[in-house]
Amino acid sequence: MGQPVVFIALALVAILSAFGMLLSHNAVHAALFLVLNFITIGVFYIVLAAPFIAMVQITVYAGAIMVLFLFVIMLLGAERLEGAQNVPNTAWQRPLAVFLAAVLVLAFGYLIIQEAVSATGTALPPLDSSPQAIGELLFGSYIFPFEVTAVLLLVSMISLVVWKAQDKRG
Repeated sequence: MGQPVVFIALALVAILSAFGMLLSHNAVHAALFLVLNFITIGVFYIVLAAPFIAMVQITVYAGAIMVLFLFVIMLLGAERLEGAQNVPNTAWQRPLAVFLAAVLVLAFGYLIIQEAVSATGTALPPLDSSPQAIGELLFGSYIFPFEVTAVLLLVSMISLVVWKAQDKRG
C-alpha cells in the first residue's frame, strides 16, 4: 500500500519540477527546478533500495553538474531568457517550489516511518549496488546510454555558449 503512495508523490514532484524548469523564464530558476528534479530521481533510487546510486545521482547531478551549469549561466550572463522582458511577474514559482519541497519531505518521512514499521516484513532480495558492480554495468551493458548522456551534457553546454554568442552579435 505504501509504495504506490510514495511513487505517486515523487512522480508528482518530478513532473511539476520538470514543468517548472520548462516554463521558467529565468535560467537560474530553471536550473534550480532541475536540481529539485534530480533530487527527486535520487529519492526514487532510495525507494528502489539502491542507496549508492541515489547518492551518486544527488552528488554528481544535483551537485557537481548543476554547479557547472549555474557557473556557465552566470559567466555568460544568461540569467534572463530571450523574450522574457515582456513576461509578467511569475509569482507562482515560489509557492510551487515550497509545495514540491513539502511533498518531497513528506515522501522522505513516509518512507522512513514505513521502513521502521515494516522492518519485520519480507525483505527485498539483496541488490549488488557496490561501486564495482555499478561500474561493470555502467561501462559494460550500459555504455551506450552513458555515452549518450555525456554527449547530451556537452551539447547543452555548447548550445548555451553559441546562443549567447549569437545574442551578443545581433
